[in-house]
Amino acid sequence: MLMRNFAGGVVFSGDKVLLLKNEKDEWVLPRGIMHDGELSSEAAVRKIREESGIATEIVFTAGQTNYEFSSTTHKKPFCNKTTWYIMKSLNEENKIKKGSSRFMDFVRVDEAMNLINSGHDKSLVSLSYKKYREFEKNKEEDKEQNIQYALN
Repeated sequence: MLMRNFAGGVVFSGDKVLLLKNEKDEWVLPRGIMHDGELSSEAAVRKIREESGIATEIVFTAGQTNYEFSSTTHKKPFCNKTTWYIMKSLNEENKIKKGSSRFMDFVRVDEAMNLINSGHDKSLVSLSYKKYREFEKNKEEDKEQNIQYALN
């Protein structure tokens, strides 16, 4: 069995998540194969920047997914292992670069749940969004506490 390592991101901007259409015309989360010696976190940030032009920062690790399949082209079984990250878009306008090989867009999380076919991807978006919202809420509370502390 041939093992392949991927890294991907559940990229949020407010209440939207970055999705792309794959070669089967299905909405999925962005991911890419890792190069030799590359850390999964580096691969996730690189792949999203290359395909979308969106700069990101990693907020948390989201987990891993694995799936096996047989390739009719290669006549071998494969195991694809993907390490996922919860990420935040750093681009204010979230403009996807033109000329991308695949269609990508930021989609409201509730709409994304209807567009995504994969159970893995739906679970990742749902669980990651809860963690992301909690992170953003805590960040705002910390900011308010710092302001109060500075005023006193």
